[in-house]
Amino acid sequence: MSARKLKLRNEKVWRLLPRQALSASENMAIDEAVFRLNRREGLPPTLRFFGWQPPAVSLGYFQKTSREIDVSACRREGIDIVRRPTGGKAVLHDQELTYSLVAAVDHPLFTGDILGTYRVISACIAEALKRLGLAPKMVSEGRSAAGTPLEAYCFAAPSKFELLVGGRKICGSAQVRSGGAFLQHGSLLIDIDHARAAAVMQVPEAGIAGSTTTLREQLGRAIGADELAWALRGAFEDTLGIILVDDGLTEAEEELKQQLMAQKYNTDRWNLEGKQDTGGKEGGAPADC
Repeated sequence: MSARKLKLRNEKVWRLLPRQALSASENMAIDEAVFRLNRREGLPPTLRFFGWQPPAVSLGYFQKTSREIDVSACRREGIDIVRRPTGGKAVLHDQELTYSLVAAVDHPLFTGDILGTYRVISACIAEALKRLGLAPKMVSEGRSAAGTPLEAYCFAAPSKFELLVGGRKICGSAQVRSGGAFLQHGSLLIDIDHARAAAVMQVPEAGIAGSTTTLREQLGRAIGADELAWALRGAFEDTLGIILVDDGLTEAEEELKQQLMAQKYNTDRWNLEGKQDTGGKEGGAPADC
């Protein structure tokens, strides 16, 4: 039985969209469709794990492309460029697992504010990392990379309630709220090519190595995206006392996804310039804590 039907009986049943590796445009179109239709369609909270094929750079909603990334290097490396509906800084999505979570802002498991939501979600991710054998630390006060060569890079400094392992950032997150719902994105680094990231992000390689860590580095072994997704699934269920039920998109979400891909996420006008003619965000400001 789908999570949509079970929700009528149990508010703690959530929908899980199983992990897939998709194009940058499809990934962002799915997340925005789920976000925009959550309250309108009366859908349950939805958690999704995904990868990127081919690798991509995602820009935060407000970022200026020419200032943040080397577009020519992305083209040369076969790296797609997409602009997220969420705020925050640029992320190279390559050897990592991305999550997205959509829920009502007044859901009883979350607080009504952005920072409180960050804290709840970070607690779930921290539990998954502990189960893998790590000792994550949730920062109580955020730091800023403003004015440094790493300013545009998401993993340069942790925001409040984000996670450090060995004193370095391992997960970056950003959020948007609108229409009574929130969408939070996060990227968990499995491994990283420091030279490639530095070239694309136009930041010093040493700076990336000094501010960022990965699961491979901390565990001393390779870890697959499926193993990480399984750990996260269990951690979300046990930490929040929920049941995650595998499910797919509704017909309305699928239709909106296709529209968003055609009109927004497959266009340079949106991805490079942050401009769109149709299908835009419905009010509310993206936020990165």
